[in-house]
Amino acid sequence: MPDHPTNEPVLSYAKGSWERKALKEELNLQMGTVTDIPCIIAGKEVRTGNIVKQVIPHDHGHVLAHVHLAGKKEIAQACEAAVKAQENWIDIGLEQRCSIFEKCADLLAGSWRMRSNASTMLNQSKTAYQAEIDAACELIDFWRFNCHYARGFHDQLQPLVSPDGVLNSTEIRPLEGFVLSITPFNFSSIAANLPSAPAIVGCTSVWKPSRNSYHSNYVLMRLMMEAGLPPGVINFVPCSGPDVSEVAMSNPDFAGLHFTGSTDTFQGLWKRIGQSLDIFRSYPRIVGETGGKDFIVAHPECDEEALLVALLRGAFEFQGQKCSAASRAYIPSSVWSNISSRFSDEVSKIKMGDALDFTNFMTAVIDQRAFDKINGYIDRAAKRETCEVFIGGGSDGSSGWFIEPTVIVTEDPNSETMVDEIFGPVLTVFIYEDGNFEEVLETCDKGSPYALTGSIFASNDEDVETAANALRFSAGNFYINDKPTGAVVAQQPFGGARASGTNDKAGGPLNLLRWISPRSIKRTFNPPHDWSYPFMEE
Repeated sequence: MPDHPTNEPVLSYAKGSWERKALKEELNLQMGTVTDIPCIIAGKEVRTGNIVKQVIPHDHGHVLAHVHLAGKKEIAQACEAAVKAQENWIDIGLEQRCSIFEKCADLLAGSWRMRSNASTMLNQSKTAYQAEIDAACELIDFWRFNCHYARGFHDQLQPLVSPDGVLNSTEIRPLEGFVLSITPFNFSSIAANLPSAPAIVGCTSVWKPSRNSYHSNYVLMRLMMEAGLPPGVINFVPCSGPDVSEVAMSNPDFAGLHFTGSTDTFQGLWKRIGQSLDIFRSYPRIVGETGGKDFIVAHPECDEEALLVALLRGAFEFQGQKCSAASRAYIPSSVWSNISSRFSDEVSKIKMGDALDFTNFMTAVIDQRAFDKINGYIDRAAKRETCEVFIGGGSDGSSGWFIEPTVIVTEDPNSETMVDEIFGPVLTVFIYEDGNFEEVLETCDKGSPYALTGSIFASNDEDVETAANALRFSAGNFYINDKPTGAVVAQQPFGGARASGTNDKAGGPLNLLRWISPRSIKRTFNPPHDWSYPFMEE
């Protein structure tokens, strides 16, 4: 047996399987229920009466939940609760903290699996498979591997030398104060990991979930409470972004920001933190993953069938609403001539509709704002002389926010849809002359401010090495002959640099290290009783 956890197996939900039957039963149950979602502050339900509706993106007339939004008063209470809870949370020790989150993982792998998956399918319009790899497997892996990494810190971070008469040691302390966790809609696993990863090493958190995932995130909050999470360790506060940043970042006990979201929002938060440094008890830790404009570069000599599959899956799974989704591709003229017709045929076979229909590959984008934004990019590209809408381009927002899988072919590698993060089912292809491989690598490297994920398709190792070197700083997660999505906890720790974030690698030990503030301890067994030194003798 390995001395570490193993990744949670992914269930297939194949026709006739027990898990398919169980998931459909849970989906029907949740479809017939309107959940009342309070804030959770100091372990107590807080209902403010300021209620918003949570709807299903692929059926936006259907209300899933009524959500009580926290105001500034409740946010301040959550900050206070987190600070008050920290001493006891530290005192119970790492092993007890790990046991709680390992129980979370066990519950999610068992009796809570279908509840979490169904809530993610309905709240974020994910297919059964996309929900399974996110709301079940990845989060189970986060909890189990984060506990494993944290246990290792005690030994790994100890001083190498203790001279005779001295014992040197390192205490693995958490940050002093609370961590503000601002989480995204697109991955339930990320939403629960951002407050819980710091908690494992002794921090406490104020959790602001995305307005588009209150329902699924609340399910995970209840799961953690059932597993024995003490009151105040994680405080669940659905609220506005400006309110939570104003209140939390004017609190002297603000100790850190754990963020996944847009680059503009993250930069604004960082600036606000910088302007408030004089009021904080400590310098806050800032960890963020902020998006991408992820690429696929193909060499003239490559596996064309594998490239075609990577383009389709990488760009259109979960409607392209992954920060790692393939959004721009650089394809040689000869390869495009060979695959373009087949690619068009395969994309045309994609079935799109209700997440409850398991034959659908795609569902709806998250909300009206995203629907309008994505359509705006497609409409502007259709009007540009340098761009052609090669596949798709249609949409229908009447009952759900549906946008067809869309491929734009451009003559301009710096066109809008090759540079901006769209966060939708839109792939833009730049076709280059076969002899310009090294030139197009430079174009790719400089073509976007982001540097999250990317992939190279090439049959020869020399060409792979050329691409890897040229694109060294272009992606924090780099894939060879594979799509640029699908990072697995403990296999490919995830994160990027440049405008994509601080690259602190969720799913690996580096992220957890950001939430500790070690104390070096020297114990002297024979302390000197004479203050003078030998050199002072005459």
